[in-house]
Amino acid sequence: MDSNELIVNSSESGILQLILNRPAQLNAWTPALEAAFFATLDAAATDPDVRVVVVTGAGRGFCAGASFDILGEAAASNDRTGRRELCELAEFPKPVIAAINGPAAGLGFVLALWCDIRIAAADAKLTTSFARLGLVAEHGAAWLLPRLVGRTHATDLLLSGHTLTGTQAESIGLVNRTVEAGKTLSAAMDYARELIRTGAPNSWATIKRQLVDAEQLSLRESYTQATELMIPALASADHREGVAAWRDKRTPRFEPFATPSPRR
Repeated sequence: MDSNELIVNSSESGILQLILNRPAQLNAWTPALEAAFFATLDAAATDPDVRVVVVTGAGRGFCAGASFDILGEAAASNDRTGRRELCELAEFPKPVIAAINGPAAGLGFVLALWCDIRIAAADAKLTTSFARLGLVAEHGAAWLLPRLVGRTHATDLLLSGHTLTGTQAESIGLVNRTVEAGKTLSAAMDYARELIRTGAPNSWATIKRQLVDAEQLSLRESYTQATELMIPALASADHREGVAAWRDKRTPRFEPFATPSPRR
């Protein structure tokens, strides 16, 4: 594993920065980068000192997609032994924020989508690019994109491969908000700090699981799940602390993430 392809920064309490570090290639994704990225996430999932993860790219790009070396190897072999899936980010129990500082294409585009929150530079360039390379909607894009922006926009983006600016992406709900160029990481860090200041990590983990499950459940099933999950939540130390902090008009001191969220 070439750890130089991923910068891991945990200098600020509670926030883990994952910086894709192939700036000369606009941080194109490689097997080494993938291995380092997911190995770091695996460790962070159960580390109580990590509450929020911020993903960004070094230099002027977020992630220009899969390295053409990967695409060539994939064409020659169907073996995906040891490879990881971007959809694992949806199952990661802690908030993941994408700071889209520049071009995000193909795999890089979908990587940003699988993050929970997306903050983009107003002039960032985002594109699916798959059809323009003779490929298909990879990495769960056909499932995820319509759920974020609706079928009409998703179809357009996947078939045309049009490039959107960050501002245009915000207008269709593809990103949560945009900021001036050069300020995406600082904006993402501010968002992460606000989450840490106000939110309960174990609530985040459960809510993320509910969001994933809700895509497969009926309305009634999702409602029932929420009702069942509320019983232990109401009896939790976090709920007592949240109520006490609200009454005392102070910052809550929630428990660190400790265990996976309850399942149905």
